Amino acid sequence: MYLPPECSEPVIIQNKQTMQISSEKVVSIHYTLKDNTGNVLDSSEGKQPLYYLHGFGNLIPGMEEGLEGRLKGDSFQVVIAPEKGYGVRNEDYIQQVPVDAFGGTVPEVGMQFQAGNDQGRYIVTVTGIEGDLVTVDANHPLAGVELHFSVEVMEVREATADEIAHGHVHGPGGAH
Repeated sequence: MYLPPECSEPVIIQNKQTMQISSEKVVSIHYTLKDNTGNVLDSSEGKQPLYYLHGFGNLIPGMEEGLEGRLKGDSFQVVIAPEKGYGVRNEDYIQQVPVDAFGGTVPEVGMQFQAGNDQGRYIVTVTGIEGDLVTVDANHPLAGVELHFSVEVMEVREATADEIAHGHVHGPGGAH
């Protein structure tokens, strides 16, 4: 309560709370992602912020957990273990396949291909070529990497009914 000198009645000043990040909120963030050695792996710097629908699995689990309860204007660091990021490396995801499995495409180290079976589709990266055998790795490139994010929350708003029904953001203002 505050009583200005020129008033005889008290004035109540209300603290207007900013919306917290929680499920079914649309959030926009700027971020910089670094590895353990400080190498920048990704950043929204100089670009539009990243918009996502919180609580719908649109970000890696550790990032959503780190953003939960934050407010517009918050700037913070979050370190995410591989288990809450892109997973731990699985050596069973590394295989050698014959070069003719690439359907006439000449594979080169670093190339990525979509592969899959009845259980699902995934991306494999060519990591080596030896004669007629090509080594492919289906691990995410950041599997096993501890992730270091610098984050700034730019906006938090209620999601529209369509965004909730579809499970993703329809644009900065909620429009497709």
